[in-house]
This record gives sequence, C-alpha cells and structure tokens, in this order.
Amino acid sequence: MTRPGAVGKRWGEMSHKASIAVVTYNTKHYWAKLRRALDAQTESAFELIVIDNASDPDKRLSAEHMPQYARYVQLEENIGFAAANNIAARQTAAPFFVCLNPDAFPRPEWLSRLLSVFDQRPDIAAAGSLQLCDEDPGLIDGAGDCYWAGGLPYRSLHGRPLPRQFHPGEVFSACAAACAFRRSAFDAVGGFDESFFCYCEDVDLGFRLRLAGWKIVQANDAIVHHVGGGSSATQSDFARYYGARNRIWTFVKNMPGPLLFALLPAQIFMTAFVLLWSLIRGTASPTWRGVIAAWKGIGKVVRARAAVQGQRRASTLEIARQMVWSPIAVMQRRSIRRSAERSLPSR
Repeated sequence: MTRPGAVGKRWGEMSHKASIAVVTYNTKHYWAKLRRALDAQTESAFELIVIDNASDPDKRLSAEHMPQYARYVQLEENIGFAAANNIAARQTAAPFFVCLNPDAFPRPEWLSRLLSVFDQRPDIAAAGSLQLCDEDPGLIDGAGDCYWAGGLPYRSLHGRPLPRQFHPGEVFSACAAACAFRRSAFDAVGGFDESFFCYCEDVDLGFRLRLAGWKIVQANDAIVHHVGGGSSATQSDFARYYGARNRIWTFVKNMPGPLLFALLPAQIFMTAFVLLWSLIRGTASPTWRGVIAAWKGIGKVVRARAAVQGQRRASTLEIARQMVWSPIAVMQRRSIRRSAERSLPSR
C-alpha cells in the first residue's frame, strides 16, 4: 500500500507539514505493521526519519526497508532515545516535529487529528496522543503524562477501561511514544536533554516548555495502539536505573525555587519509598545505582537548572496548578484536565 499523495515522491521532494521521527532499537519485528499504519495516514504531507540506535545486526532495519518518503540514519552506537530524536529533528525544518515509537501503531486519522490541535491556539507547544493497549484496545495505555508535586511522573489512566467520550484538555507533558511538538517551541527550549539518555526525557522537555510559558494538551481522538516496552522492558533493570536517576534530575533541574525547597521533603520521601519498595521486590540494585548516579551528576544538573530557570516565563502558581498534589490521585493514576477542555472542541 502506498501512502496517499506520496506516489512517486521521495524524501525531501515535497513540502512537509510534519516530520515523524521513529527511533528504533532491536525492533525490526514491528516495522511491517508500523509501515502499514504510516502508509494509511489520511494526512500525507509528512516525511519520515528513521534512526536506528545501533541495533543488533540481525534486528536492525536498513535503507532497503524504507518507503520513498523516508530517510534512514544508522548510528554506530546507542546514544539514547533523547539524542537520537534530536538528530532526527536536525534533519528537517518542518513546522511540526512528531515522535513515534516503533511499537505505537497509529490509526489512519492519527496525524491529521494530532496536528489539527495546533490550529486552535498559538500557545500550544505539544500535543499528545491517546495510547490504547495494542493487545486490548479497550484499555488505556496512557492519556498524557501527569506529574506529582513530589517529583513522580506517571501515565494518566494507565490500565483503565476506555470511556465512551474523551474530552480534550491540558496535561503536564506529552508522552513521547506518540506526540507532536511545535518546532519553534521545541527548538527554543533546546529539544530533549541528551544527558537523560531515555526515560523521563519527555517529562523534562514538557516541564521546560511549561516553564517557558507554553501549553501542552491531549488530542484524545488521535489514537495509537501501543505495545509498550518494545525497545526495553518497562520493568527491566535498565528502566529502573534510568527511571530512578532521571526522576531526581527532572525535579532538581526544573522545579521553581519556592516549590523546590517546599517540596524537597516530599521528593526525599518518594525516593526513599521507591528504594524500600524495590528492596521488598528484590529489585533494589538498579534503583540504588540510579539514585547514586543522580547525586553524582547533580552538579551538572544544577548548572543546567540555572539556564532553565533564567528563561522561565510561567509563574510559580501556574506551574503548581498543572501538577498533581494528591497521593491518592497518583495511586489511582488519575488525570487532571484544565482550561484547554473548555477551549478545544471535541471532534
């Protein structure tokens, strides 16, 4: 099947509204299904940039696997999700930069509906997709990222049944498994922080966009079916290490000063609870290593903080309003919806 409007076109030969970046690592087995989903998109004014992050030789894609509207970049070492997406962003000047995981399979109207959100308001920097579980589309895999004030991000409504009606609204950050960024905003805050490697890099980016005064919303009619853990198992030692490290970095780097000191005890309590829980579950080693690595690297994070806070435009109150404050809401993976629900019409 050929993507509508792409017959005879090659990468770089047509004007593009968006660039879709797919960072792949040992995920060749998803490619045929993902390509069919991209070929079927009703919005055809996009280009595809595939970055292979040094996959194993028998699990990597190649230029021969690519459609005509794609560009393929093979990296010689795994530089992480954050850096690979930044490389993809530098390949193009399209007004919208879209991140899509290789195990997130979009419905035909996905890109059109995702990009249409930006037409509603000029202050929207990012839009997230509604992620449904690929193995059971009646369950939500994620409806945007929320951020508990003590420094714990989570995917809202994960594991919940899909409701009959889903209203759009603001979320703290857009999950990078399937989301779009206004390119001018993405560039203004420096894109993904490459020191994060992976995990929490999208929350960190969303935090910085919010500090700069931008809004982030959910396009809940832009739907992908997400496998989850396609490149690294979500409960692996790899995930535990980077998750523990990057949660601390996100908090220290981005939290406005008055909130940083007020919420530091909550951050310490949360970190201690995670460590204790990991000890009970027998997964303490990678979690402890992540926490230790976080504090070993705290100097560079504090230096980065100075630059981030120096560019802040949002008030402390505006940031506080977008965070989740109830621990019960975190346990229930509850979502919050703000003013965008009133200003963005349901379609």
